[in-house]
Amino acid sequence: MSSVAIERIEYRGWPNCYRVSNGTVEAIVTSDVGPRIIHFGFSGGRNFFKEFDQELGKSGEDSWQPRGGHRLWAAPEDRVKTYALDNVAVGVTIDRSVLLATAPVEPLTGIEKQIALKMASEGCGVEVVHRIRNAGSQPVTLAPWALTMLAQGGVGIHGLPPRGSHADNLSPSHPLVMWPYTNLLDPRWILLERYICLRQDPSIAQSQKMGSFHPWTWGAFLLRDELFVKQCHAPGGPADYTDYGSSFEIFANPDILELETLGPLTTLQPGDSVTHTERWSAYRGIHIEEWSDAELDRVIAPLVSGESEH
Repeated sequence: MSSVAIERIEYRGWPNCYRVSNGTVEAIVTSDVGPRIIHFGFSGGRNFFKEFDQELGKSGEDSWQPRGGHRLWAAPEDRVKTYALDNVAVGVTIDRSVLLATAPVEPLTGIEKQIALKMASEGCGVEVVHRIRNAGSQPVTLAPWALTMLAQGGVGIHGLPPRGSHADNLSPSHPLVMWPYTNLLDPRWILLERYICLRQDPSIAQSQKMGSFHPWTWGAFLLRDELFVKQCHAPGGPADYTDYGSSFEIFANPDILELETLGPLTTLQPGDSVTHTERWSAYRGIHIEEWSDAELDRVIAPLVSGESEH
């Protein structure tokens, strides 16, 4: 029977990282900066996540660094507060198979960010719990925002809520949100009836982004023949969410493809906290013959569980 092993390792120049592995999949969490999950993939295999090589192994910079991997932000995006520095050491505690990484309170915002990673004892399942605590003296309104920067050359996939017909459905089903730089003529977009897909192409300079809402939010990333999936439950409805009702956002530029999930807007009184949970999984031997609804229904839909756990 498999079990979860957690060990402290050196990784890409950082002396204090932690590898969490069950022999099938592995994650690497930084503690010299963060909180951040810098690596996730099959044990001994490629990293699904983007790594900015020139920023790895460093800390203490006077400006925010992308670095790569998975991080926790607070929405809505603000040019100053969102980019509060996460370039110092975080506290790590381990309770059996759960690793908890907690950042110091941000002097700029008064909030404390924390990521807890719990890996299944066997298989490909990982639970990632994001927590934001208001450590300041005034109420703050925010939404937890979990962002995963993925490697170059892959394709992001997002499923829309169930479709219907004009005869049977007179009310809208969900928002589809655009940014001023969203261009639906961009060849990276693959717009289908039940799915929205976005290719990452290092040769195209323009950024692209789109948002949507789904009660059982999910995004997938296909990198060659391996698939990364992240899922979360979105309580409430679009009116409870920032960015015109987005529980999911997909973004690409020449460096990354990013899958993002958001929790509802919440007002935290001093001392209060909010959590946002994602469930991750990974699969091998995934082949998409054509980018069509029928093919994604065949290959991807069975791997996205909706309400059920992986």
